[in-house]
Amino acid sequence: MRQFLIGGQAFDGDAPELSARLEHAYAQKLRPLCRCKEPPLPMYIARVDDLYVIKRMPLSGRDHDPACPSYEPPYELSGLGSLIGNAIQIDASGKAALQLDFPLTKKGARSTPASRPEASLPALRNETKKLSLRAVLHYLWEAGELTEWRSSWAGKRGWGRVRTSLINAASQMTARGGALNDILFVPEGFHQDDREGIAARRAAALAGAYASGSGPRKLMVSVAEIKEFIAARGGQKIAVRHHPFPFMIEDGTWKRLSVKYETELELWRSSEDFHLIMIATFSISAGGITSIEEIAMMVVNEYWIPFESIHEQHLLERLSRLKRKSVKGLRFNLSREQPVVSVTLPEQHPAPVAMFIVPPGAGEDYERALAEMIEARPEITAWIWRVSEEEMPKLP
Repeated sequence: MRQFLIGGQAFDGDAPELSARLEHAYAQKLRPLCRCKEPPLPMYIARVDDLYVIKRMPLSGRDHDPACPSYEPPYELSGLGSLIGNAIQIDASGKAALQLDFPLTKKGARSTPASRPEASLPALRNETKKLSLRAVLHYLWEAGELTEWRSSWAGKRGWGRVRTSLINAASQMTARGGALNDILFVPEGFHQDDREGIAARRAAALAGAYASGSGPRKLMVSVAEIKEFIAARGGQKIAVRHHPFPFMIEDGTWKRLSVKYETELELWRSSEDFHLIMIATFSISAGGITSIEEIAMMVVNEYWIPFESIHEQHLLERLSRLKRKSVKGLRFNLSREQPVVSVTLPEQHPAPVAMFIVPPGAGEDYERALAEMIEARPEITAWIWRVSEEEMPKLP
């Protein structure tokens, strides 16, 4: 039975009195300790749909026992490995300080980002020691535990749960010396009986994005589901779900965006079950127009799990029917020319399984990097699907 220490008192994970204790601990800002190992590991309490739940600290999953529900695969198998200690720094309180490679202010009049292609299309340079816009989205998804899935969760993860997970994850992060939550806007799901309350909360959340006076304009960050793209004068309007006003994007930026994210757009359009997620920096003019400065996108399946090819989606679909937990690996700053773990099965016995998909056309450099990655983690069993050579191998 899983056990926690809260304020020096031990609780079983299914103890009926734990819920009330968590509410009090949340108000007192106490950290629960997971007793899967000695010494116990610090965690934090998050509020999810009026319930109080215990979450692992950022980047602490690998420290838990493999049998613990809070265990997560080694981050060296994904694009997260090269960012730890550089772009992501964890302080003594467990907060993750993010080093960004994109600005959160805009000087002077708004101009096309064409002069800075890395800005309009988030940097995917492997040598960077800072987080691209796409990498921030991936980190929010991973820290929010939205990369995890088991079949018993079917029907329990909609936009409301996704939004709460993102906000709780951001509460443990800082950027440019300030709380990430202070500049993060995630649209709240619409409910007719609370439309006035939603509008008031939205207005308060967006207050920091409005242009005011002279000097650099502050930018906010939005994570939202794209509903559709609509042609507009000199650019495109991006309509997002649960938000009444479109985001404007200039024509030059849109053209580069549609080329850079051709694969994501193609996958999204292939099925009504898929969702297209954007992360963007934006500001709101004095006239009330919301304009995007930089943007990145990723496609997720019906369970909100990211994927980057139809082969990977086929694997996720197979795994989604299983009771055992699967954990999706993400690229962060890495390009498609470099291997990353597609999915990890942490509960597999006798050892966790790392699942790799080798895309068509992968060359010797890709295979060499994959072999080195597998050799570096001998405690994990590798499962490899070379899609140009065979059908999907039998699942472990």
